[in-house]
Amino acid sequence: MDISTQKTDSGAEAPPPAPPTAAQKRAARGATRPGDRIFLGLSRGSGILLLVIMAAIAVFLTYRAILAINKDDANFLTTFEWNTSLVPPKFGIAVLAFGTVVSSIIAMVIAVPIAVAIALFISHYAPRRLSGPIAYVIDLLAAVPSIVYGLWGALVLVPYMDGLFGWLNDFFGWTGIFSWDEGAPRSMLTVGILLAIMILPIITNVSREVFLQVPQMHEEAALALGATRWEVIRMSVIPFGRSGVISASMLGLGRALGETMAVATVLSPDFEIHASLLNPGGGTFAQNIASKFSEATEFGRDALIASGLVLFVITLLVNGAARMIIARRAEYSGANA
Repeated sequence: MDISTQKTDSGAEAPPPAPPTAAQKRAARGATRPGDRIFLGLSRGSGILLLVIMAAIAVFLTYRAILAINKDDANFLTTFEWNTSLVPPKFGIAVLAFGTVVSSIIAMVIAVPIAVAIALFISHYAPRRLSGPIAYVIDLLAAVPSIVYGLWGALVLVPYMDGLFGWLNDFFGWTGIFSWDEGAPRSMLTVGILLAIMILPIITNVSREVFLQVPQMHEEAALALGATRWEVIRMSVIPFGRSGVISASMLGLGRALGETMAVATVLSPDFEIHASLLNPGGGTFAQNIASKFSEATEFGRDALIASGLVLFVITLLVNGAARMIIARRAEYSGANA
Protein backbone atom coordinates (compact mmCIF):
# COMPACT_ATOMS: atom_id res chain seq x y z
CA MET A 1 0.00 0.00 0.00
CA ASP A 2 1.32 3.45 -0.89
CA ILE A 3 2.18 5.54 2.14
CA SER A 4 0.02 8.41 0.92
CA THR A 5 -3.10 6.20 1.07
CA GLN A 6 -2.55 4.80 4.61
CA LYS A 7 -5.53 5.34 6.93
CA THR A 8 -5.87 5.69 10.64
CA ASP A 9 -8.18 3.57 12.81
CA SER A 10 -10.94 6.19 12.41
CA GLY A 11 -10.87 5.78 8.63
CA ALA A 12 -9.20 9.10 7.86
CA GLU A 13 -6.16 9.16 5.71
CA ALA A 14 -2.92 9.43 7.74
CA PRO A 15 -0.63 12.30 6.83
CA PRO A 16 2.69 11.30 5.29
CA PRO A 17 5.67 11.29 7.69
CA ALA A 18 7.60 14.54 7.93
CA PRO A 19 10.93 14.57 6.14
CA PRO A 20 13.98 14.29 8.41
CA THR A 21 15.56 17.52 9.57
CA ALA A 22 19.14 18.47 8.90
CA ALA A 23 20.11 17.60 12.49
CA GLN A 24 18.52 14.17 12.17
CA LYS A 25 20.37 13.59 8.92
CA ARG A 26 23.71 14.53 10.57
CA ALA A 27 22.93 12.27 13.53
CA ALA A 28 22.07 9.42 11.18
CA ARG A 29 25.37 9.84 9.37
CA GLY A 30 27.21 9.92 12.73
CA ALA A 31 28.37 13.48 12.12
CA THR A 32 29.11 15.70 15.10
CA ARG A 33 29.77 19.34 15.62
CA PRO A 34 33.37 20.62 15.64
CA GLY A 35 33.15 21.26 19.38
CA ASP A 36 32.12 17.66 19.99
CA ARG A 37 35.01 16.36 17.92
CA ILE A 38 37.47 18.61 19.77
CA PHE A 39 36.15 17.53 23.15
CA LEU A 40 36.26 13.87 22.11
CA GLY A 41 39.86 14.25 20.97
CA LEU A 42 40.91 16.03 24.17
CA SER A 43 39.19 13.45 26.37
CA ARG A 44 40.68 10.53 24.47
CA GLY A 45 44.10 12.17 24.43
CA SER A 46 43.95 12.81 28.17
CA GLY A 47 43.16 9.17 28.84
CA ILE A 48 45.97 7.99 26.59
CA LEU A 49 48.38 10.50 28.13
CA LEU A 50 47.56 9.20 31.61
CA LEU A 51 48.29 5.63 30.53
CA VAL A 52 51.55 6.74 28.92
CA ILE A 53 52.63 8.54 32.10
CA MET A 54 51.82 5.51 34.24
CA ALA A 55 53.73 3.25 31.87
CA ALA A 56 56.69 5.64 31.85
CA ILE A 57 56.78 5.70 35.65
CA ALA A 58 56.62 1.91 35.79
CA VAL A 59 59.40 1.52 33.21
CA PHE A 60 61.63 4.06 34.98
CA LEU A 61 61.14 2.47 38.41
CA THR A 62 61.64 -1.04 37.05
CA TYR A 63 64.83 -0.15 35.17
CA ARG A 64 66.47 1.61 38.12
CA ALA A 65 65.31 -1.11 40.50
CA ILE A 66 66.87 -3.85 38.37
CA LEU A 67 70.19 -2.00 38.39
CA ALA A 68 70.17 -1.93 42.19
CA ILE A 69 68.81 -5.41 42.91
CA ASN A 70 71.34 -7.06 40.59
CA LYS A 71 74.13 -5.73 42.85
CA ASP A 72 72.38 -6.57 46.13
CA ASP A 73 74.23 -9.21 48.13
CA ALA A 74 71.15 -9.96 50.25
CA ASN A 75 67.57 -11.00 49.60
CA PHE A 76 65.75 -7.82 48.64
CA LEU A 77 62.40 -9.02 50.00
CA THR A 78 63.42 -10.58 53.33
CA THR A 79 66.55 -8.76 54.54
CA PHE A 80 66.34 -6.74 57.79
CA GLU A 81 69.07 -4.30 56.81
CA TRP A 82 69.62 -1.23 54.66
CA ASN A 83 73.28 -0.53 53.99
CA THR A 84 74.04 0.46 50.42
CA SER A 85 77.55 1.68 51.25
CA LEU A 86 78.93 -1.79 51.95
CA VAL A 87 80.94 -3.67 49.35
CA PRO A 88 78.96 -5.61 48.24
CA PRO A 89 75.83 -3.71 49.38
CA LYS A 90 73.13 -5.32 51.51
CA PHE A 91 69.62 -3.97 51.67
CA GLY A 92 66.07 -5.27 51.88
CA ILE A 93 62.51 -4.11 52.36
CA ALA A 94 61.15 -6.53 54.96
CA VAL A 95 60.99 -3.91 57.73
CA LEU A 96 59.72 -1.19 55.39
CA ALA A 97 56.92 -3.36 54.00
CA PHE A 98 55.87 -4.45 57.47
CA GLY A 99 55.87 -0.90 58.83
CA THR A 100 53.99 0.53 55.86
CA VAL A 101 51.26 -2.11 56.00
CA VAL A 102 50.90 -2.09 59.80
CA SER A 103 50.74 1.70 60.16
CA SER A 104 48.20 1.92 57.33
CA ILE A 105 46.02 -0.80 58.86
CA ILE A 106 46.06 0.98 62.23
CA ALA A 107 45.09 4.23 60.52
CA MET A 108 42.23 2.60 58.62
CA VAL A 109 40.88 0.77 61.68
CA ILE A 110 40.73 4.06 63.58
CA ALA A 111 39.72 6.46 60.81
CA VAL A 112 37.06 4.62 58.78
CA PRO A 113 34.44 4.07 61.53
CA ILE A 114 34.89 7.60 62.88
CA ALA A 115 34.75 9.14 59.40
CA VAL A 116 31.58 7.25 58.45
CA ALA A 117 29.95 8.23 61.76
CA ILE A 118 30.83 11.90 61.20
CA ALA A 119 29.54 11.76 57.63
CA LEU A 120 26.23 10.24 58.79
CA PHE A 121 25.90 12.84 61.53
CA ILE A 122 26.46 15.72 59.10
CA SER A 123 24.16 14.34 56.42
CA HIS A 124 21.28 12.89 58.48
CA TYR A 125 21.40 14.03 62.10
CA ALA A 126 22.88 17.49 62.49
CA PRO A 127 20.67 20.54 61.88
CA ARG A 128 21.57 22.59 58.83
CA ARG A 129 23.00 25.49 60.82
CA LEU A 130 25.40 23.04 62.50
CA SER A 131 26.21 20.67 59.63
CA GLY A 132 27.52 23.48 57.41
CA PRO A 133 30.22 24.73 59.82
CA ILE A 134 31.29 21.19 60.70
CA ALA A 135 31.66 20.26 57.02
CA TYR A 136 33.62 23.47 56.42
CA VAL A 137 36.05 22.70 59.25
CA ILE A 138 36.58 19.17 57.94
CA ASP A 139 37.29 20.60 54.47
CA LEU A 140 39.93 22.83 56.03
CA LEU A 141 41.56 19.86 57.79
CA ALA A 142 41.93 18.12 54.43
CA ALA A 143 43.95 21.10 53.15
CA VAL A 144 46.50 21.13 55.99
CA PRO A 145 50.01 20.23 54.70
CA SER A 146 51.47 16.97 55.92
CA ILE A 147 54.53 18.67 57.43
CA VAL A 148 52.20 20.65 59.70
CA TYR A 149 50.63 17.41 60.87
CA GLY A 150 54.13 16.05 61.42
CA LEU A 151 55.20 19.00 63.55
CA TRP A 152 51.98 18.81 65.55
CA GLY A 153 52.50 15.09 66.02
CA ALA A 154 56.09 15.49 67.22
CA LEU A 155 55.44 18.43 69.54
CA VAL A 156 51.93 17.71 70.80
CA LEU A 157 50.84 14.13 70.10
CA VAL A 158 54.01 12.25 71.08
CA PRO A 159 54.41 13.86 74.56
CA TYR A 160 50.81 12.97 75.44
CA MET A 161 51.01 9.34 74.33
CA ASP A 162 52.68 8.17 77.55
CA GLY A 163 49.36 7.88 79.37
CA LEU A 164 47.73 5.86 76.61
CA PHE A 165 50.77 3.61 76.24
CA GLY A 166 50.90 3.03 80.00
CA TRP A 167 47.20 2.11 80.08
CA LEU A 168 47.57 -0.28 77.16
CA ASN A 169 50.60 -1.86 78.79
CA ASP A 170 48.79 -2.33 82.13
CA PHE A 171 45.69 -3.98 80.68
CA PHE A 172 46.84 -5.51 77.39
CA GLY A 173 50.58 -5.87 77.80
CA TRP A 174 50.17 -9.61 78.25
CA THR A 175 49.35 -9.89 74.54
CA GLY A 176 52.84 -8.75 73.58
CA ILE A 177 51.40 -6.41 70.96
CA PHE A 178 50.80 -3.68 73.54
CA SER A 179 53.75 -4.26 75.85
CA TRP A 180 55.81 -1.14 76.54
CA ASP A 181 59.30 -0.73 77.96
CA GLU A 182 58.65 2.98 78.72
CA GLY A 183 60.74 4.21 75.84
CA ALA A 184 59.90 7.27 73.75
CA PRO A 185 56.42 6.79 72.21
CA ARG A 186 57.71 7.26 68.66
CA SER A 187 56.30 3.94 67.55
CA MET A 188 54.11 2.44 64.85
CA LEU A 189 50.97 2.99 66.95
CA THR A 190 51.75 6.71 67.21
CA VAL A 191 52.32 6.83 63.45
CA GLY A 192 49.03 4.98 62.86
CA ILE A 193 47.11 7.43 65.05
CA LEU A 194 48.65 10.41 63.26
CA LEU A 195 47.86 8.90 59.85
CA ALA A 196 44.28 8.27 60.99
CA ILE A 197 43.91 11.96 61.82
CA MET A 198 45.34 12.89 58.42
CA ILE A 199 43.09 10.65 56.34
CA LEU A 200 39.96 11.31 58.39
CA PRO A 201 38.91 14.45 56.42
CA ILE A 202 39.24 12.70 53.04
CA ILE A 203 37.11 9.72 54.01
CA THR A 204 34.56 11.94 55.77
CA ASN A 205 34.12 14.36 52.87
CA VAL A 206 33.65 11.69 50.20
CA SER A 207 31.35 9.58 52.39
CA ARG A 208 29.24 12.63 53.26
CA GLU A 209 28.72 13.49 49.61
CA VAL A 210 27.75 9.90 48.84
CA PHE A 211 25.23 9.77 51.69
CA LEU A 212 23.68 13.01 50.50
CA GLN A 213 22.96 11.39 47.12
CA VAL A 214 20.66 8.74 48.58
CA PRO A 215 17.27 9.06 46.80
CA GLN A 216 14.75 10.72 49.08
CA MET A 217 12.09 8.18 48.10
CA HIS A 218 14.18 5.37 49.62
CA GLU A 219 14.29 7.07 52.99
CA GLU A 220 10.64 8.12 52.85
CA ALA A 221 9.59 4.56 51.99
CA ALA A 222 11.47 3.19 55.00
CA LEU A 223 9.92 5.82 57.27
CA ALA A 224 6.47 5.02 55.89
CA LEU A 225 6.99 1.39 56.89
CA GLY A 226 7.66 2.50 60.46
CA ALA A 227 11.45 2.40 60.47
CA THR A 228 13.41 4.46 62.99
CA ARG A 229 16.11 6.91 61.96
CA TRP A 230 18.83 4.33 62.53
CA GLU A 231 16.88 1.67 60.63
CA VAL A 232 16.54 4.07 57.70
CA ILE A 233 20.29 4.57 57.71
CA ARG A 234 20.98 0.85 58.05
CA MET A 235 18.52 -0.29 55.36
CA SER A 236 18.66 2.60 52.87
CA VAL A 237 21.60 4.94 53.35
CA ILE A 238 24.47 2.56 54.07
CA PRO A 239 23.58 0.01 51.32
CA PHE A 240 23.29 2.83 48.79
CA GLY A 241 26.61 4.43 49.82
CA ARG A 242 28.64 1.28 50.47
CA SER A 243 30.61 1.52 47.23
CA GLY A 244 31.27 5.21 47.85
CA VAL A 245 32.54 4.51 51.36
CA ILE A 246 34.87 1.84 49.99
CA SER A 247 36.17 4.32 47.41
CA ALA A 248 36.67 6.96 50.11
CA SER A 249 38.51 4.44 52.27
CA MET A 250 40.81 3.55 49.39
CA LEU A 251 41.62 7.22 48.86
CA GLY A 252 42.52 7.48 52.52
CA LEU A 253 44.55 4.28 52.38
CA GLY A 254 46.47 5.62 49.40
CA ARG A 255 47.49 8.68 51.38
CA ALA A 256 48.40 6.58 54.42
CA LEU A 257 50.60 4.27 52.35
CA GLY A 258 52.51 7.12 50.74
CA GLU A 259 52.71 9.61 53.61
CA THR A 260 56.25 10.86 54.03
CA MET A 261 57.09 13.91 56.11
CA ALA A 262 54.61 13.36 58.92
CA VAL A 263 55.88 9.81 59.46
CA ALA A 264 59.52 10.88 59.21
CA THR A 265 58.92 13.59 61.82
CA VAL A 266 57.20 11.33 64.36
CA LEU A 267 58.82 7.91 63.94
CA SER A 268 62.10 6.81 65.50
CA PRO A 269 63.22 4.46 62.70
CA ASP A 270 65.31 1.32 62.82
CA PHE A 271 65.55 -1.85 60.76
CA GLU A 272 63.93 -4.28 63.14
CA ILE A 273 60.42 -5.69 63.30
CA HIS A 274 59.11 -5.25 66.83
CA ALA A 275 56.35 -7.48 68.14
CA SER A 276 54.98 -4.59 70.18
CA LEU A 277 53.32 -1.63 68.49
CA LEU A 278 54.30 0.63 71.41
CA ASN A 279 58.08 0.36 71.36
CA PRO A 280 59.97 2.81 69.13
CA GLY A 281 61.34 1.60 65.82
CA GLY A 282 60.31 0.34 62.44
CA GLY A 283 60.03 2.24 59.20
CA THR A 284 57.96 2.80 56.06
CA PHE A 285 58.82 3.05 52.39
CA ALA A 286 58.09 6.74 52.07
CA GLN A 287 59.81 7.66 55.33
CA ASN A 288 62.94 5.72 54.40
CA ILE A 289 63.14 7.34 50.96
CA ALA A 290 62.67 10.84 52.38
CA SER A 291 65.28 10.42 55.12
CA LYS A 292 68.00 8.78 53.00
CA PHE A 293 67.59 10.19 49.51
CA SER A 294 69.50 13.47 49.94
CA GLU A 295 72.62 11.76 51.33
CA ALA A 296 72.53 8.65 49.15
CA THR A 297 75.01 7.87 46.40
CA GLU A 298 73.83 7.15 42.89
CA PHE A 299 73.59 3.46 43.69
CA GLY A 300 71.87 4.23 46.99
CA ARG A 301 69.25 6.21 45.10
CA ASP A 302 68.70 3.27 42.79
CA ALA A 303 68.11 1.12 45.87
CA LEU A 304 65.60 3.64 47.22
CA ILE A 305 63.89 3.71 43.84
CA ALA A 306 63.64 -0.09 44.04
CA SER A 307 61.78 0.27 47.33
CA GLY A 308 59.60 2.91 45.68
CA LEU A 309 58.72 0.38 42.98
CA VAL A 310 57.42 -1.99 45.65
CA LEU A 311 55.29 0.81 47.12
CA PHE A 312 54.03 1.59 43.60
CA VAL A 313 53.01 -2.04 43.10
CA ILE A 314 51.33 -2.22 46.52
CA THR A 315 49.32 0.91 45.70
CA LEU A 316 48.22 -0.53 42.35
CA LEU A 317 47.19 -3.80 43.99
CA VAL A 318 45.20 -1.98 46.67
CA ASN A 319 43.37 0.12 44.11
CA GLY A 320 42.74 -2.92 41.91
CA ALA A 321 41.30 -4.82 44.86
CA ALA A 322 39.10 -1.84 45.70
CA ARG A 323 37.77 -1.75 42.15
CA MET A 324 36.94 -5.45 42.32
CA ILE A 325 35.12 -5.02 45.63
CA ILE A 326 33.14 -2.06 44.31
CA ALA A 327 32.21 -3.95 41.15
CA ARG A 328 30.96 -6.94 43.13
CA ARG A 329 29.05 -4.77 45.61
CA ALA A 330 27.43 -2.60 42.93
CA GLU A 331 25.04 -5.38 41.94
CA TYR A 332 23.58 -5.42 45.44
CA SER A 333 23.78 -1.70 46.08
CA GLY A 334 20.70 0.32 46.87
CA ALA A 335 21.60 2.48 43.88
CA ASN A 336 20.31 -0.27 41.62
CA ALA A 337 17.04 -0.68 43.44
